[in-house]
Amino acid sequence: MSTFRVWIEAMRLRTLPVSLAGVIYAGALGLLTWRFSLTPWLLALIFALLAQIASNFANEYFDFRAGLDRPGREGPRRGVTEGDISPRAMLLATILVLAAACLTGVVLVALYGAWWMYPAGVAIALGVFAYSAGPWPLSRHALGEVAVVIFFGLVPVCLTYILMAGNCPWWVTASAAGIGLMGANVLIVNNYRDADDDKAVGKHTLAVVLGRNSVSWIYLANGYLAATLTLPEWVAAAQWGWIVPCVYVVAHSSLFVQLRVRSGRRLNPLLGLTAMLMLIYTLAFAGAVLSQM
Repeated sequence: MSTFRVWIEAMRLRTLPVSLAGVIYAGALGLLTWRFSLTPWLLALIFALLAQIASNFANEYFDFRAGLDRPGREGPRRGVTEGDISPRAMLLATILVLAAACLTGVVLVALYGAWWMYPAGVAIALGVFAYSAGPWPLSRHALGEVAVVIFFGLVPVCLTYILMAGNCPWWVTASAAGIGLMGANVLIVNNYRDADDDKAVGKHTLAVVLGRNSVSWIYLANGYLAATLTLPEWVAAAQWGWIVPCVYVVAHSSLFVQLRVRSGRRLNPLLGLTAMLMLIYTLAFAGAVLSQM
């Protein structure tokens, strides 16, 4: 495998729609309320993408250091574990990408934000490492899904909207939680697939703690709750807006069925489909808003 492909694999392209979806949804909310501003939205999009790549790099590095990854695992190839990337190179890449994200965030807040966003940015940067490292890594204590709801739902939607509008109404927060639940489902598929490997090395993900059966039902419930929390914005965007959340629920239910009957490597496409369904949902919302302008 070429060096380029190894690093692309380490970015985990299947999961990147999760970071984009929240900012796209916030932009659509800005359009809906006539508060959209292109430059802060683009900077927020870049920041979110860089932060997720840094998080993915950090997760691979720290899981390797902790002995939680083994060669030949069911999920996507881990470059450090397989010997394709040196641990030092992965740590350096994590720091550089996170630094680029922080620089983008500093520029964004300096131009459009308030002082309190700097501490928020520091918390996000710390969250990149807290997910996989530190004295109590979130991903190893069944809190990975909670972290995703916060950092891929509430944070990108609410902060992006604040940067454009200057405030964050309660209904923006509610819909942001819905987007976060969609993102959490991507991690559920990942941990559902890896439950046996994670249990063997003492990694206590939600799928390990509750079991595959229980976590699959959480996957289903998350999708239904996400559609419910975002439904009011769809109805406000277009008279026919309720149709799309209904279509999402049907598609999500179909993925749930596949989650229940697949195992091992056969779950890898389902991870990407869950992420893409989330991205398509937010893009469709943006399209619905634009169609009514």
